[in-house]
Amino acid sequence: MAHVLIVEARFYEDIANEMVKGAEAALKQAGVTWERIAVPGAFEIPAAVSLAAESGLFDGFVALGCVIRGETTHYDYVCQESARKLQDLAADAGLPIGYGILTCENDAQAWERAAVDRKNKGKDAVEACLAMIALRERFLSDDVEAGE
Repeated sequence: MAHVLIVEARFYEDIANEMVKGAEAALKQAGVTWERIAVPGAFEIPAAVSLAAESGLFDGFVALGCVIRGETTHYDYVCQESARKLQDLAADAGLPIGYGILTCENDAQAWERAAVDRKNKGKDAVEACLAMIALRERFLSDDVEAGE
């Protein structure tokens, strides 16, 4: 059974709570165990995933957060750098990561994507993580290595 870490950015607490609700329901339905950790914002998620990956305790990671455009360019840096580093971890370190960081223009867009009765992006991030765990297991199994 897979063991997954949810890394949640708490900057927008109400949106984070809703995304975690969707993620935990999906993990429970899949029969997967999980733990949760919180970080201040989306920018800190890649570092938390990297540190947790070093422990070897987790089969995959679900990155949940929300960035809403403000009046400055800060939004662009947070979105680009958190996404880039998570992709680096996935591609370079082979980490199964479900990407659930919302990048929205406003609060209404964020809620449309976060709400479990709407787009439920927390659930989508879990499904992506579990798919990547399965893919890694497929390619790293003894059968593949033996050419079977």
